[in-house]
Amino acid sequence: MTSLWRNLQYGSWLVSDTSKGLASTLFSFAVPLIALFVTDDPAQAGIIGGVGMAVSVSLRMFGGVLADRHRRITLMVAGAAIGVVLSAAFTALAIGNALTFATLLVLEVLLAIRSGLFDAAGEAALKDLVSAGTMGRAQAANQARDAALQLAGGPIGGALLVVGGWLVGAVMTVCHLVSAVSAALIPRLRGAERADAEAASGSAASALPVVERNALREIRDGFAWLFSRRDLRGALIISTVINLGINTVMTTIVYSLQQDGHSPAVIGWISAGLGIAMLVGALLATTLVSRIGAGVLMIVGVAALTLGSVATIFTREPWGIVLVMAVPGLLLAPLNAGLGGYSMVAIPSRMMGRATSASAVLGMGAMPLAPLIAGFGLSLFGRTGTLLLGVALCSVATLIALTNRPLRSLPAEAGWAEHAKRFEARGDELIDAR
Repeated sequence: MTSLWRNLQYGSWLVSDTSKGLASTLFSFAVPLIALFVTDDPAQAGIIGGVGMAVSVSLRMFGGVLADRHRRITLMVAGAAIGVVLSAAFTALAIGNALTFATLLVLEVLLAIRSGLFDAAGEAALKDLVSAGTMGRAQAANQARDAALQLAGGPIGGALLVVGGWLVGAVMTVCHLVSAVSAALIPRLRGAERADAEAASGSAASALPVVERNALREIRDGFAWLFSRRDLRGALIISTVINLGINTVMTTIVYSLQQDGHSPAVIGWISAGLGIAMLVGALLATTLVSRIGAGVLMIVGVAALTLGSVATIFTREPWGIVLVMAVPGLLLAPLNAGLGGYSMVAIPSRMMGRATSASAVLGMGAMPLAPLIAGFGLSLFGRTGTLLLGVALCSVATLIALTNRPLRSLPAEAGWAEHAKRFEARGDELIDAR
């Protein structure tokens, strides 16, 4: 079995992506608190976060187009360099006591633009650096990294804010600088493997024919390609529905705990407890994706999330909620690693930016509905009724998963490349027809 960690290019990519992720986590943690401090208005803090998410999601597809048109490593360096400049500006404004609602909103929008246009390149570049035989392990490592950032981001951000907002900005600046340097080193390092021959250039962008230089048309092609693949479209629909369902359940729980008088610290421990479960699951993901079919992992994971959501109806205590959601939390990382890894293998490099961005937009697009369902549901139906709405959505996702034959047939990591070839003709015909 090929060792993923002998691939120095992947190691450098992971350092770059993790550094960028830590900077984003710190900013996401700090900005709402700083906004509340300077405005004393939760609505204005919510506006900052909401506008930022809307900008990032709306530009994500254009970022996918850029990732498929240009050298992905170059885009990674450029995005990190812009992050350095914006983080330094945040630091300077904090030192000068000039952080207001307006300046925070502008910084949020600018960083969201950076994220929307450049983050897709980093995700797509992984296809060029890691072979199909180790993609599952790479995705498992990414899941462990994400869980660690979720756990560490809050405590680190809180400690930095005690000193001052300027220190958050300074650490963000360093993180983006590390990300830029690590990305720039990728082409200079020797990789133990390559995804395909196109990876020698660091990007498959040159494979795009000149006639495909219409951004809206290329965005449409990303969605069309995904839904042309029988092995992927079922999983895509399931992911969208389960994301909406589980976020509705968790948002309802947070809102109801606040209404029951629990402190923010207690509510925060629920997130930490689930983060620990996800981290343990991520450590198990490497073994699971290499031995168990990706389809089975997704079906079992979705079913566990549904059962955990049902159990939350019968407990109102914070630690009881952590306990009933612990098993689903353990399975979440293997589920994501299996599905994400297979998708990375199945999607051709020339479509990677657009297809992964289309998938992300569909998944993220439903998530803003969860707070609306939770907020209006609690007013109209109460805690139990609103949780039942979330459970119903999770149940629909489970039913689709159980009855979707292409999903059930997805193999373990070693069989991904061969399995994906059986479904590639239709998607390739669509690309060629364009």
